[in-house]
Amino acid sequence: MSEIENFYNEYSAKQLERGINKRHFTIIDKLKQFGLKDGMSVLEIGCGVGTLTKLLSDENPNGTIVANDISEKNIEIAKNLFKEYDNINFIYGDAVKSDIKIQGKFDFIVMPDVLEHIPIDNHKTLFEKLETLLNTNGYIAINIPNPYYLEWCHVHRKDILQIIDQPIYTDILVSNTYPNNLHIKYLETYSIWIDNHDYQFIVLEKNKTQDFKEIQPPKLSLYQKIMNKLK
Repeated sequence: MSEIENFYNEYSAKQLERGINKRHFTIIDKLKQFGLKDGMSVLEIGCGVGTLTKLLSDENPNGTIVANDISEKNIEIAKNLFKEYDNINFIYGDAVKSDIKIQGKFDFIVMPDVLEHIPIDNHKTLFEKLETLLNTNGYIAINIPNPYYLEWCHVHRKDILQIIDQPIYTDILVSNTYPNNLHIKYLETYSIWIDNHDYQFIVLEKNKTQDFKEIQPPKLSLYQKIMNKLK
């Protein structure tokens, strides 16, 4: 067992104690803004004990959810807690490694506060894999701590940090996503627990071949239309 997996096996109790909270509801609301609806295929990376997974299932009862975590204990707990949810498939394993059995294409790939816990050296490999799992018009939704807030925590609040808790600045993110045919569609820095914007929500999509030749005619005001007729 790796040191990272062992940490998250021990972290299960904290997740259960905290339960579903404002952060999870906020992520769901943001996913709905980008089109999350019933009948979709969703992949969740870093599901923990299934707190967000439950909300994903509630929003998507006729769709499918594959929920993955690096902690075998987390997966066992989640399977037991949500054994009546027949649209969820919990999978144990390291998402970066190729031996994990994730198949199919997904409308949404969700990473809820997990990217900062995956070593940056593995990000390029991770996004290379996720791009192959994403539907052509699908989205990868990433929720992470504001990197400047996390940088502050490394100085002032080390007690709340996890075994790996690295700031993910935007230049680091794009250096690993753009080479893998993914670009940023949306990035928002926002607040959940403190007023000074402690989180970021980022949406990635696949690069698509586009034709920029067609120029849309300008929209004229009523006044301009009348003046053109008078001419």
